[in-house]
Amino acid sequence: MTSADPAAVELRLREAPPVRLAAEALGDFEAWVVGGAVRAAALGREVTDLDLAVAGAEEDAARALAAAAGGHAFPLSDDFGTWRVVDRERAPIADVTLVRGGSIDADLGARDFTVGAVAVPLNGGGVLDPLSGLADLDARRLRCASDSAFSDDPLRLLRAARLGAELGLEPNEATVRLARTAAGRAAEPAGERQFAELRRLVTGPDPLRGLELIDELGIGAGVLPELEALRGLEQGPNHHLDVHGHTIEVLRRLLEVENDLERYAGDCAEDARELLDEPLSDELTRGGALRLGAIVHDTGKVATREQRGEFVTFIGHDREGARIVAALCLRLRTSRRLRRHLQALTLHHLDLGFMVHERPLGGRRVHDYLRATEPVAADVTLLTIADRLAARGEGPVASGEMVEAHLELAREMLGAALDWRRSGPPAPLLRGDELGDELGLEGPEVGRALRELEAAQYAGEVSTREQALDHARRATG
Repeated sequence: MTSADPAAVELRLREAPPVRLAAEALGDFEAWVVGGAVRAAALGREVTDLDLAVAGAEEDAARALAAAAGGHAFPLSDDFGTWRVVDRERAPIADVTLVRGGSIDADLGARDFTVGAVAVPLNGGGVLDPLSGLADLDARRLRCASDSAFSDDPLRLLRAARLGAELGLEPNEATVRLARTAAGRAAEPAGERQFAELRRLVTGPDPLRGLELIDELGIGAGVLPELEALRGLEQGPNHHLDVHGHTIEVLRRLLEVENDLERYAGDCAEDARELLDEPLSDELTRGGALRLGAIVHDTGKVATREQRGEFVTFIGHDREGARIVAALCLRLRTSRRLRRHLQALTLHHLDLGFMVHERPLGGRRVHDYLRATEPVAADVTLLTIADRLAARGEGPVASGEMVEAHLELAREMLGAALDWRRSGPPAPLLRGDELGDELGLEGPEVGRALRELEAAQYAGEVSTREQALDHARRATG
């Protein structure tokens, strides 16, 4: 729902709790609600946090709002005079920014897109919409606020794709033209700023459309060169798409898996949903990280493609991909935890496929998979489902029988991985020092013996201390 009626937008905005709090706390300040909160009100969505523009003393305004909320205020950007206010639980309440250009009219004219260039005075006075942003929102149109929007801040190139996908807006011809003209600058913004937009694009309601808009705006080579490099890279008969198309299809299939876990995860669908919803790092859940993993999992194929007669191979693309993912994460300045998580998804996305021919699996083989893929065993198993569904060529691996076999195995392994994640490996029957004393083992030998005993115990081969000791004696003798 949208409404270009300024009075209706203002009424919905003023009824929002964070706006009421800000109005009470900042009665002595000249301030305006701008940007995303106004869009949310116009779209009939909940207003959860604010962007506030103040005519001066932004630090004082931020601290006054923080005091009223019982929270904290801290600077975000010296360049733009921005302070963030959070509540007691560190949840955002508002970003408070100094009005740019000396007036609210100049400030709105310098913003990125018309749908963000709308302001509502905090203490009354009517909606300010000099660029007809509300009408653009009603028309589902994304339009630059000025011809210099992208040159003023090249991050807006990526933001255009993110906002378009997030809000269902179509860039108009002039905006597309301006973006393509400025596309060579898309890689200029700091990595963490780019990642913040990419994160929201990938985890938003329509990440596929976000990637399409990146292509339409001509910024792929700047913001995701690792993905752009896959375009036109042909594959073997098991695939009906080039590597770039296959990657997009994997993401599409992953969204399908997310939306129908009962089908793909079986009896452990609820546990799989809890896994995907679990916070991971960098403001991402494990589900959001898995979407990123789908986008990067085949990046190693560029460097490893070989034509061997009629066959195309990508031997080692899992390891090469993990290296590329590490470089990508360093460029985007992600956390070490997220980098390692995405590397593990990339490194192990082939493992389950190799096991299909080994069915039915014994306990030791299951244990080997869980240990090898820890701590992403469940995550990467879900990724392999999407990867297999996305391969619809005429080769043997893409046959309906092989696809169904993979899906059955994935359901089994997903259950095992979620059990392992919940309960961990079996409690050891012997400690390392006991093994050392009983068998005369030292250093790495103790570690190898403990790993062997864990596998044997998981497989049900030993269940008592005496059996474990006998098994270790035989295994090390």
